[in-house]
Amino acid sequence: MQGNTRVINQLQDLLKGELAVRDQYFTHSRRSLSKLFERLNHEMEEETDHADQIIKRLLFLEVAPDLSIQEGLNIGRDVTSCIENDLKLKYKVVSDLKSSIKLCEQEQDFITRTMLTSQLEATEQDHTY
Repeated sequence: MQGNTRVINQLQDLLKGELAVRDQYFTHSRRSLSKLFERLNHEMEEETDHADQIIKRLLFLEVAPDLSIQEGLNIGRDVTSCIENDLKLKYKVVSDLKSSIKLCEQEQDFITRTMLTSQLEATEQDHTY
């Protein structure tokens, strides 16, 4: 099934953010205290799942996902900067998700919208409170 070009481009952009957040969490989780490691590792796994969902959706829409480009990483030097940098990147992903959901509504791609809404809810519960 071929999808809407605007939605596909938006999904490719979202994938860049999800991959960056995953890699940043991965790096930060490896340098943190054990309790914080567990939490950041959990977040990294969640971002991997979000990226996996987007990849599967792109493949369903007959598009090869572009995994070669991602958002820039900002690796922290201490626990405070790690958390601050992770939160900044997640706020960008939240903003991108909201824009993508709006686009899916305009283009009447309600399957993709449902997937992204679920990701937004999970992200907001974990990060933006």
